[in-house]
Amino acid sequence: MKAIIIEIRDRGTFIPALAVQMGSPEEQEHWLLSTVGFGRTYMEQSKYVVLCQINSAAGLCTSDPYDWPAQPRTWREAHKYIAAHFNELAPGAVVDVEFILGETPAPKTSDRRYEIGAIAS
Repeated sequence: MKAIIIEIRDRGTFIPALAVQMGSPEEQEHWLLSTVGFGRTYMEQSKYVVLCQINSAAGLCTSDPYDWPAQPRTWREAHKYIAAHFNELAPGAVVDVEFILGETPAPKTSDRRYEIGAIAS
C-alpha cells in the first residue's frame, strides 16, 4: 500500500485529502484485502484507491468514487482521477476538478503560501 496527501481543488474549494492505493505484498494484508472484495492479486488490489477526508469531523473514507454524499461532483471526479492516475501523482499534488472536466484551460496551483523554512515553530 502507498499513501499520499493531496490537495483537491474545484470552484472555490480547497480540500486536503489522504489517498491510499490498495495492494500489499504482505501476505496477511493481501489476504485481508481479498476477503473484502479488492481482488486476489496485487495488480487487482492496486487498482483500488481509498480516498479520505482529513479536514472533517466525519472523516469519511471510501474506495468507491460514487459513495461521496456531500460535494459529490468534487469528491467523485477527484476520486476517479486519483484512482486512474495514482502512480503519476506526487505527494502534495494538486488535483483540479475544473481542469479535469475541461472547464478551465490550466490547472490550479497549490494554495500553499509559505515556504517550509519560513514557518515559525
